Amino acid sequence: MEFGGVLPIDAPDPSAASEARLRSIDFPVMQLVPQPSLTRMPITGFSESTGTGGFDHRTVSFSYTLWRYPDDRSDPRNEVELDAATRRAIEEEPPWGRPAWLVEQAQLFRYPMLQEAVRTTWHADPRAPHGSLEAQLIDHMNHVLRNQFREQLGLPTGPTRDGSWQVRPSAVATGTMRVDEREINGIRVDTDPFVVGAGFRVDPHVVCTVVLPRDDLPLLDVSLATLA
Repeated sequence: MEFGGVLPIDAPDPSAASEARLRSIDFPVMQLVPQPSLTRMPITGFSESTGTGGFDHRTVSFSYTLWRYPDDRSDPRNEVELDAATRRAIEEEPPWGRPAWLVEQAQLFRYPMLQEAVRTTWHADPRAPHGSLEAQLIDHMNHVLRNQFREQLGLPTGPTRDGSWQVRPSAVATGTMRVDEREINGIRVDTDPFVVGAGFRVDPHVVCTVVLPRDDLPLLDVSLATLA
């Protein structure tokens, strides 16, 4: 229980509930193949919508910590530059203490993140306007751009009507992806200066999309695998 904005020191680790929810998903979920440069973030992203017949769609999103020098994770070159407020939030212990899991998770903010890098989305009706693979990839890319590249795009704080930065359907091209150690057909967008996107249809109701910062691609194996 939380009182006055104070998290009790014995508060349960939310990553346990997140992992349990992930394991309850009843459709195939994709991830980037395990590799030294990446650690999956302990909290998985979930979104869903419901209609009169139950779920309309369900999405599972994975974010990752990126290790630029994975052979030595203590190498300070792995860290990002932090502002003073963020550094204080990570390093300063409040008088009432913090749960051990919160201390550990706070340390992750020292390092670059690939936020919502991989999405797996199930649609009850794959013919729905937003159920197509192309629509899902464009939405994923624009979401990442809007939330992680605002400064580079020159976007002001808050809502904006300027859509000139958005990925357009005309940018979508055919491509191949390596999934579960085999090459499969999919789609790709490689025209944006900040991110590269790709996707494929897992089954008639499920699509997977991947959006990665262009500058980080040399550090990554972009192959995918089905979560066991």
